[in-house]
Formats: sequence, C-alpha cells, structure tokens
Amino acid sequence: MAAATGASYDAAPLQEAAARMDDVILKTHRLTKTFRGFTAVQGVDLSVRRGSIHALIGPNGAGKTTCFNLLTKFLAPSAGSIAFNGADITGLRPAQIARLGIIRSFQISAVFPHLTPLENVRLGLQRSLGTSMFFWRSEASLRQLDGRARELLHEVGLADLADAETASLPYGRKRALEIATTLAMEPELMLLDEPTQGMGREDVDRVTALIKKVSAGRTVLMVEHNMKVVSTIADRITVLQRGAVLAEGSYAEVSGNPLVMEAYMGTADATLQAGAH
Repeated sequence: MAAATGASYDAAPLQEAAARMDDVILKTHRLTKTFRGFTAVQGVDLSVRRGSIHALIGPNGAGKTTCFNLLTKFLAPSAGSIAFNGADITGLRPAQIARLGIIRSFQISAVFPHLTPLENVRLGLQRSLGTSMFFWRSEASLRQLDGRARELLHEVGLADLADAETASLPYGRKRALEIATTLAMEPELMLLDEPTQGMGREDVDRVTALIKKVSAGRTVLMVEHNMKVVSTIADRITVLQRGAVLAEGSYAEVSGNPLVMEAYMGTADATLQAGAH
C-alpha cells in the first residue's frame, strides 16, 4: 500500500518517446524497378523513422541511387508503393514530391557556380514569396530574403563567404552550400545522395558534423559509401545488395553481419571497418 501513498507516476513522457520511435515518416512496400528485364530494385521494404538519420548502403551496383530516384519520382516504380506521412505518393510527380517537403541533393554538387552563396540560397528561398517563376522581377524584390539566407549560410559555416563567387569555393564548401540551399526549401525529409563523395578527410569530417547538426528537428535519408560517416551519425542502416534488402539495423548489427561482410569484403570472416568506403 505504500506505493499508493507516494507521488503518482506519469508514464506519458515515456509513452510519447516510444511513439516517436515508432513514427514512420517514409515507408515503401515491395518497391521494384525493372529496366528491360534487368531488376535494379527488387521488392524493397523501407521504413524511415521521423527525426532519424537513416543510411542506405551497399556495394557498387546495389541499387541505392535507383532507389533514391524512385522515392523522388525521377523514376516511376515498376511495382510497389511509397507512403509519406501515411499518404500514398506513388503516383505523384517530382515537383509534387518536393512541395510535400521531400527534398533531395545529388551525387555531384548542384549549385550555380557564377552566383554567390547568398544568391544561391536566396533562389531556394524564393518559393516562399510565390515568385519562383517570375524571371522578369528585379533582383531588388528578393532582398527581403537576404536575412534568412545569411542565417542559413551561418548554419552551414559559410557566413564569411556569403558574397564570394561560388566557383571559387573548395569542393567541400560547395557541398555545404548545397545543404544550405536544400534547407532553404524547408525539407521535412532530406535525401542526401553520397554527400561526402570525392572529399578529403578534413572536408568529410566537416560535412559529417554539418549533417548531424542540420538533422535536428528533421529526418535524413542518405546514401553513403564512407563507413566512418555512417558509423558516426546513422541511427539506422539498410544494406542493399543486387537491388534487394540484405540487412537492416544499427551499425553494430550490420557491421558484424556475415552476409554484409560477404557482400562488401568477399568473405564472411571479416569486419566492416568504419574507415572503409
């Protein structure tokens, strides 16, 4: 009876935390893509939890980028379905997907080299004015976006380079700028396709820390080859091989999986190293 006389226990916070862990923002069911008899993505079931960093990994040719193209509707699925926030988006077009808040970066930097970083980010913000297609408007009409653009550049560590020519930036800084332009579009789900590809160690570390920073309050799904990056920031990992899901779990779980070792290293008697690509 002593427990009845003490302070009451409120289980609501734990229940809410558990609900968040089970909150799936993106879900695919048997997602498949076939090209003239070749199956690039085969029956993929993917569940991305809201607020997580989810990594999609696998050896070359595993179907990772094709899967990204299906999720953002640059390719139409041959079979299966895609749901975002519980709604079926399988039949939507890429622009409709983007307006829902699913924003994607690409393997190569996709910024305008002869504009400044400020101007690049401002273009991403222009949608908020409803003038993104009004090409004849003067540049002065966009100055109201400068404050927010500079905030985003500060968030990715480019505040001091806001007025430089983008072409002059080192490659790693261009990728940071691309993340800033992605953030300008207010993504609910960010899809990052090999964000550290082609970078030296210093830039890799900088961009890894940046992804972790900007993931606060957002969901990130990323394709990444660098296992150090994956082991450092990914909450959950899905491993693809030959277009199908081979394994899924935490880094500790997948890095010790014999099937994953066989796919990456050619032998099950190995360990997937965090420094490997």
